[in-house]
Amino acid sequence: METTIIRDTLTIFATDCVGFSRHMEESEEGTLINLKKCRSVIDPIIHTHNGRIFHTAGDSVIAEFSSPVACVQAAIAVQKQIVALNQKLTSGPKLQWRIGAHVDDVIVEKENIFGRGVNIAARLESLCTPGQILLSRKLTEEVQEQIEPTIYPAGTRVLKNISDNYEVFCITMHDGPPDSSVGTSSSAKAASKAKQQKNHKPKIAVIPFVNRNQSEDSGFLVDGIVEDIITEFSMIRELEIVSRQTSFDFRNKELELHDFIQQFELDYVVSGSIRTAGKRVRISVELLDTHDDKVVWSKKYDRVMDDIFDVQDEIVRKITIALMGEIELASLQRAKRKPTENMSSYEFLLRGKELHHRFEQQSNGQALGMFDQAIKADPNNAQAYAWKACTMGQAIGRGYIEGTPEVFSEAMTLIDNAIELNEKDLECHRLLAEIHLATQKFTLAKKHARTALRISPNDPRILSVNGEILLRTGSFTQGLSYLEKAYELDPIPQGQVTSDRRVAALFAGYFMAGQYYKCEDLFDEFDNVDKRSWLMMAHIQHKQQQPYDSRKWFRNGLDSYRQLNWETEVGRFNLNNQALTEELLGFANQLVQSAS
Repeated sequence: METTIIRDTLTIFATDCVGFSRHMEESEEGTLINLKKCRSVIDPIIHTHNGRIFHTAGDSVIAEFSSPVACVQAAIAVQKQIVALNQKLTSGPKLQWRIGAHVDDVIVEKENIFGRGVNIAARLESLCTPGQILLSRKLTEEVQEQIEPTIYPAGTRVLKNISDNYEVFCITMHDGPPDSSVGTSSSAKAASKAKQQKNHKPKIAVIPFVNRNQSEDSGFLVDGIVEDIITEFSMIRELEIVSRQTSFDFRNKELELHDFIQQFELDYVVSGSIRTAGKRVRISVELLDTHDDKVVWSKKYDRVMDDIFDVQDEIVRKITIALMGEIELASLQRAKRKPTENMSSYEFLLRGKELHHRFEQQSNGQALGMFDQAIKADPNNAQAYAWKACTMGQAIGRGYIEGTPEVFSEAMTLIDNAIELNEKDLECHRLLAEIHLATQKFTLAKKHARTALRISPNDPRILSVNGEILLRTGSFTQGLSYLEKAYELDPIPQGQVTSDRRVAALFAGYFMAGQYYKCEDLFDEFDNVDKRSWLMMAHIQHKQQQPYDSRKWFRNGLDSYRQLNWETEVGRFNLNNQALTEELLGFANQLVQSAS
C-alpha cells in the first residue's frame, strides 16, 4: 500500500498540568472545574498566535505553530495568564503547567503530526519545573533576538532515545536565572523532591512476617494474616502501599531489605513475627522509618485466635496514627468487614487463598475445595464465595477448566451470593468490573470498578481495571494515571514472572491516547513482546516513516504471528474505537500480504 508522506518544518508546543492525578485524588470536582478554567486560557492563546492544537488528553495539550516566535510568545502568555488565574481562584487547587517547545522537521498526516520534533518537545516538557518553559537550542537560536524575557541556559539533559547530552534553555516567570536543579531527570532527585511536598503520601510495605512455629504447615495462617493487614492498608487513601505480590516477592526472591526499599522508594516498612499455639496467637510487629533506619512503633500481642481481627485492626490503626497523627479514618471501621466469626471457616478461607496464589492447576482445584469447606463451616462467609468465583476465573483463564455456560453461571451465582451477604466485598466488584470489561459492557464495568476503587484505592488489581475501562471510554489521562500507579505498586502481578502484563496495558493506553513517544520509551521494557504491542509498535514506526522491517523484534514477531487471523485478534484488543480498530486491522493485513 503506497502512501504519500507529507513533511514540514514546524514548531511544536507541548504542555501538561503538574500533579494532575494527585489533585484528582484530593478533589475531583474542584480539579476538573479549575482545569476547564485553565484550558479556557490556554486554548484561545494558542489560536490567537495562529497555533493549532492537534492532540489533547484533557490535562495535556500539543500544538503546532508555523512561526517559532509566535510559539514562544504563546508559551510566555500562557504561563503569565495561568499565574493571574491562580491569584483569582478562591476554591480548588491552583494548577501549574509545564511547557516544552522545539522546532524541527515533522510528518503531517491529516490532522495529526508525528516525528522527532514532537518527541523532543514532549520530553522537554516532562523535564520542566512547574511554571517553566524549556526550549531546545535550535528553537532558542531562532527566537532569542525577538523575545523580550531573558532566555537562560539550563545545561544539558538526558532525552531518552534521543541524546544523553541535550542542551536546553529556559524561560521563567520570575526574575533571575533558573534554579540549578531545573530539568533534572534523575528519578532519585524527583523522588526526594516529592517526599518534601506537603501532600506527599507515606509509602509503606508490609513484608512477610517470620513464622515462629515449628510446623511449616502453619505458614498459610501467618501469610494470610499478613495479607489481610496489607488489604486493610490498601483501603486507606492517605497512604500508598505496595502490593501483596511485591511484598511477598521480597521473601521469595531473597532480596536485601535495603535494595527493596530503594527499588520502591519506601518511606516505611512493617515487619514482624507470628507464633501460634493451640488457640493462642503471639504477634510481634514493628514500624521502621527507612530514612533514618529507626523503629518508630512496635508492639507484642498475646491473644486467642478469636481476637485476630481485633489485632489486625489495632495494628493498622496504630501504624496509621503513628504516620499521620490522630485522625479518624472511615476505612478503619474493620468490624463491618469481618469475613466470619467462625475460626474454622476463616482458616479454610486462608488455606484456599494460599493455594490460589500458587497459580498451579492442582493447587487451583484444592483451593476450590477449601473455599467449599469455608462455606460449609459458615454459609455467611461472603469472602469464601467471592474467592471461589475468583479461583474459577483463574482456572478458566489459564485453561485448567473449560469456560462453559454452566461454569460461568456457577461463578456468577457465587458473586451474587457474596454481594448479597456483603455489598461492599471488593473482590466481587473487581470481578464484575473485569467481566463487564471483557464483554464490552462499559457502563456496568465502570460502575463496579469505581465501587471497588472507593473501597480499596491502593489495590493494583483495582487500579488496573479502572485504568483499562477509562481508556476505552475516552478518559485517557485518568486511565493512564491508574495504570501507571498499578505498575509502580505492583510491577509483577500475581501469577506472572515478568512486568510484561503491566507494560502491555500501559503501552496500549499510550497508543490509544496518541502518545507515541511514550510507547517508544516503554517498548524497551518488554521481556517478551505480545502480539498487540508488536502490531501497535510496528504501526507507530510505519506512521513515523522509521525503519523497522529489519529490526529483530519485528522479524521475530512476523515469523510468530503471520498465520494469525488478524480480524479475530484485533477484535480481541477491545479498543472500543471503530476507526482505530479498522486502521490496525488494515495495517496487519498489509504486513501479512507484504510477507507472503
